Amino acid sequence: MAESSITTSGFTDESRSIAQRAKAIGQYFLVRVTPALVVISLLVALWQITCSQPDSSLPSASTVFEETRYLIENPFYDNGGTDVGMGWQLLASLKRVAIGYTLAVIAGVALGILVGQSKWAMRGLDPLFQVLRTVPPLAWLPLSLAGFQDSNPSALFVIFITSIWPIIINTSVGVRNIPADYRNVARVVRLNGWQYFYKIMLPAAAPYIFSGLRIGIGLSWLAIIAAEMLVGGVGIGFFIWDAWNSSRISDIILALIYVGLIGYALDRLVGLVGYLVTRGTAQ
Repeated sequence: MAESSITTSGFTDESRSIAQRAKAIGQYFLVRVTPALVVISLLVALWQITCSQPDSSLPSASTVFEETRYLIENPFYDNGGTDVGMGWQLLASLKRVAIGYTLAVIAGVALGILVGQSKWAMRGLDPLFQVLRTVPPLAWLPLSLAGFQDSNPSALFVIFITSIWPIIINTSVGVRNIPADYRNVARVVRLNGWQYFYKIMLPAAAPYIFSGLRIGIGLSWLAIIAAEMLVGGVGIGFFIWDAWNSSRISDIILALIYVGLIGYALDRLVGLVGYLVTRGTAQ
């Protein structure tokens, strides 16, 4: 009898736990997901109604879906050359972004720490950084093409030079804002340079660093789309430019949707890593 009571109690607790989780998930969707779905649905409906008019120069939502169904259903087809599915186009762009952005992270964090730690470096380099960061990404492309004589490293350089500035600036701000108490503790316990860097500097500056990383990844994605339109080859930027030259407006709209979704996913990914590393202090 007692065993039956224990079993029933355990089953009841488990059922209650499942019900609570389901309620929490439902509440999350109601509060966070439903508003977005409603807004997106209204925008799509407005798009459909507006662009269905006879004098509209843009295709409606239903027309875009019909004309791009093959691209949606076959993202990884490969007919050779640049005639490949949008999955391959996006992967090519993401590969370039991964390389250029990684180089920018390494150099940007290192330079940011240098500028944040040294007043001489800040006075000498910060004005230069402030000037260079205002140069538009595509303005660097002719110079990079002249220097590298190849489109792929030129695109990587554009990504690097575009995304490095917010990383440098935010890292230097984070290092300069390390509380004086932390520095005093490091002196009292006589931490060496590496110990101070690992135990004091990085944890204290991490929220600022990841803020710069989130800005940088967004700029990287913007830069590669623009650069690929001019350098050619396989990539979502080149796909958009080629579709424009071929008057495939529906293909351009589909590509822009994918570009927006990928950009959002990259931002969320870096934000999630920052949240985990800084234990919620990097928002």
